[in-house]
Amino acid sequence: MKLAVIGLGAMGAGIATRLLDAGYPVAGWNRSHERAQPLLARGLEWVESPRAAAAGADVTLSMVTDAAAVEAVVLGEDGVVHGTGPGKVHVELSTIHPATSRVLAERIAAQGGHMLDAPVSGSTTTLEAGELSLMVGGDRDVFERIEPVLRVIGPKITYLGPSGSGHTMKVAVNLALITQVVNAAEAVAFAERGGIDRAAAVEALLHSVVASPVVRYRSRFLLEGGLDEPPLADVDFQQKDMTLALELARSWGIPVPTGAAANEMLNAARGLGLREHDFTVVHEVYRRLSGLE
Repeated sequence: MKLAVIGLGAMGAGIATRLLDAGYPVAGWNRSHERAQPLLARGLEWVESPRAAAAGADVTLSMVTDAAAVEAVVLGEDGVVHGTGPGKVHVELSTIHPATSRVLAERIAAQGGHMLDAPVSGSTTTLEAGELSLMVGGDRDVFERIEPVLRVIGPKITYLGPSGSGHTMKVAVNLALITQVVNAAEAVAFAERGGIDRAAAVEALLHSVVASPVVRYRSRFLLEGGLDEPPLADVDFQQKDMTLALELARSWGIPVPTGAAANEMLNAARGLGLREHDFTVVHEVYRRLSGLE
């Protein structure tokens, strides 16, 4: 089975690496060719467009930044839809609106191909550790046919239902993820305001029952100097997903009050000029509001 990965940023490159290490022949495309250089040395075949990637592969997988980028690589003039065909499968790993996901699946189906929405939960840290999880929507038979490929990317896979189901669940997961991290940042700032050393507060948090996996691997950003590290997901990137959750909730007429409150803290981080940091920087916002700065 020949594979192609579209989008070779940090996550896409990590996914391509795992597939190459598993012995699959893998082609790749990215807007900037230089991103592919390390992978070319590992055996990646470069292709000139998403269309060429789909035409030459049995399964294409795309991991790009947002809905506009997804639509460009799938529906654009040189998009996947023009290279797909009977028996071919496209897997959309990015996070987009479920309705957009269904439109893409319909366009690919019109050409005889299949699309699965399989957004991932985790970061480059969890990907490298082999602990990434995937949430899958689409035809179950197609999913089962390519499940071994997906399990190379991440072993924790949940099949959720028809097209768009994976993206719906991913938005739900990110709604919980963002509120958890914002709440952890709030708790640490609260402890600091009460006179507790920040490092000790973080350690106590990690020893407590609220130490979820995401709080554990992001805890370093709560420590002095942690924000000097490259972000796993900056404020703008993470707020994109929270905004999507709030939009869907509004359209469905359901309340998401903790999500709305967390989103306000992301707004405050942007207002303070902190948008380029990992979104855990809301801890700094709480500190300033508490008079700790």
